Amino acid sequence: MTVVLVVGCSMLGLVVGWLLDPVITRVPRREPVLGPPAADEPPPRPARRLAVAILTAALFGGMAARFVGSWALPAYLVLAAALVALAVIDLETYLLPNRIVYPLTVATIVLLGLGALADDDLDALGRGLSAAAIAFMVFFVLHLVSPRSMGFGDVKLSFTLGLALGYLSWGEMILGLFLGFLYGAVIGLVLIATKVRGRSQAVPFGPFLAAGTITAILVGTSILDWYRGS
Repeated sequence: MTVVLVVGCSMLGLVVGWLLDPVITRVPRREPVLGPPAADEPPPRPARRLAVAILTAALFGGMAARFVGSWALPAYLVLAAALVALAVIDLETYLLPNRIVYPLTVATIVLLGLGALADDDLDALGRGLSAAAIAFMVFFVLHLVSPRSMGFGDVKLSFTLGLALGYLSWGEMILGLFLGFLYGAVIGLVLIATKVRGRSQAVPFGPFLAAGTITAILVGTSILDWYRGS
């Protein structure tokens, strides 16, 4: 059953990832996602489309293996697809569009709420909502202290990430957000050292937050067990 679920979700992820390409292109341009392309829309980029499809398929398969037997799986599939789209958009445009962030927040609350009811685990939902509020407040303070380093798009996204991570455990919530900052710091230093980016040039933070969150969701339990020596 697990193998069937993983394979099925991976195939679904391949299709979803392939269909994300117009979302990635059109949402930052504030154009309708459905329908024919605008006259000035950039031509399709096959390499990007294939990479997004493969990445989404891999994440869907990983989520299926992680949440086999749990009704929380749909929420994390939606989260994975949205984070892939947001990461690519942020890398290309330095934007985390509200047209994705807000629907993702609503969908995550609803789907995790339904999952908690089906799994009889309302404590997880309460913990997730508390973690979401804490993450939002922390990121909001960081934004006030250094708006250049922490954009408000990151602040808005932090609520959903805190919710998804906190639903699992407080440890995974802390780990996921910590890894986001760690990835950002390490890769930022590498980019500066290799002169790909200058010290004064901004580096989008959304992809690192997404990577830290996905890492904590998929392998956070193993990392925390290793850290605790168990």
